[in-house]
Amino acid sequence: MGIRDMLQSRRDDAELGRGVWRRAHDRFRRGIDRFHQILEKLPHDQNFELLIPEANALADLLPRVRDIARQAQLLAPSQGTDIPASPHGTYSDLHRSLSRAGNAVALCAEALAMVRCQGDCQLSCSRKVAVSRRLQTVIEHIEDAEAKLAQAHRESTN
Repeated sequence: MGIRDMLQSRRDDAELGRGVWRRAHDRFRRGIDRFHQILEKLPHDQNFELLIPEANALADLLPRVRDIARQAQLLAPSQGTDIPASPHGTYSDLHRSLSRAGNAVALCAEALAMVRCQGDCQLSCSRKVAVSRRLQTVIEHIEDAEAKLAQAHRESTN
């Protein structure tokens, strides 16, 4: 672990804690890393270029997930494995949405691996469409998590 990794880890500990919110964020980040690793192994041809917008869109989602996890840690600090309790189950719902987003990113990477494993693919290839559909699912889960976070903010002020 280099100095840069150590400093990032400390920053993550301070902002995200070491509990459920941190783990949800880290899982999402690992899924994006895996997607990019698979993308790097694809042949660099015109079909490869078609997947770059999806890779960029996934990477652009990471700051949103980090912000959700950071705000959740501020509202309901977590240092262990238990999801903080809330009167209406909002934190459980929020964590579920973040977890689903992480799972959906892993499915994006899996769909991309299928593109790689199944050979040449034309512009309208259904496998590329599958990657795009998976990306849309990730976005929906993040939007749901943002809505749950807003609900948690409203509940905390009441």
